[in-house]
Formats: sequence, structure tokens, C-alpha cells
Amino acid sequence: MNRKLLILDDDNALRRMLTRAMEQREFTVMAAAGVQEALSHIQHQVPDYAILDLKLEDGNGLEVVRSLQSLNPACRVIILTGFGNIATAVAAVKAGALDYLPKPANPDEIVSALLQTEGGLPAPPEDPMSADRVRWEHIQRVFEQCDRNVSETARRLKMHRRTLQRILAKHAPRR
Repeated sequence: MNRKLLILDDDNALRRMLTRAMEQREFTVMAAAGVQEALSHIQHQVPDYAILDLKLEDGNGLEVVRSLQSLNPACRVIILTGFGNIATAVAAVKAGALDYLPKPANPDEIVSALLQTEGGLPAPPEDPMSADRVRWEHIQRVFEQCDRNVSETARRLKMHRRTLQRILAKHAPRR
């Protein structure tokens, strides 16, 4: 079975891990670190499946979704991102994505989403992140987006700066 898969993610470690995991699940993988590299890959060989990050150094994964849909409307696209919110999920689905999964996602969950049949809801995750872990991940992401500026992060999260400092000093909660 020749299932061509494009993986687009600017996180090198995650991209390598996903590439290995998908190759073990019998996908032929093309990996890209940026939008331009992904667009170059799909010009040479149009994939049947795609796992795309949304926010990248050189653009947005939605650009790749649109190109994939114009070249192969049957391509099954999953958006895998750490910047999850309702507006971007809706934009991704409108552009042609099949599903929208938050990082970190289990490779089995990704394969399940890629291969799911039309019309059905995907099964709930076996081991979802705890609410504390989701909160911690969100705070860490905003902190990084604010260039690790505690005061700016606290302002954007609408919390006291000292409270944020205490949260940042703790270790991540278990899944």
C-alpha cells in the first residue's frame, strides 16, 4: 500500500518523531520544515494525506491546505497545532482540513483521524491531557510568544504577575 503523507512542522524533534511513527505505520513520508518547502514537495509529488502545523516561521499551514485541495481534493488533511482556538479550527476546516488536533498528539490518534470514515465523529482520546496540563501548556505557549516576558504574559493572561511567576516556577503537571 503506497500512502503518501506530507508532514509540515517547524519543530525538528516533533517532525522527526512523526516521520518515524508514520513510516512504521506504512506511510511514505515527505517532511518539510516550512511552507515553501512543503509547497515544493507537493509540486513534485502530491500526497494522499497531510499533517500540517498551523503557525510556521515562513507562513501559515492554511496556505498548504489550499494548495493541496486544488491539486488533490481527496487529500485528507489534519491540522496539528499548539495554537488551538475555535476561530483557527473553523478556518482550517473551511480551507479543507479534515480535523484539527492539539499538540501534543499521539501518533495513533493522528492515524485514526487521517483514516476515519466520513460522517462519524472521531473516538474520544484514550488518555486525554488533564485540565491542569492543558492550562500549563497554554501558559507556557503564551509566555514563549511574549518572548518570555513575565509582565507582558501576565497582562495578556489577565493574571497577577506574581501568580504567573509561581506557576512558571513549578514543573509541568502530569498528563
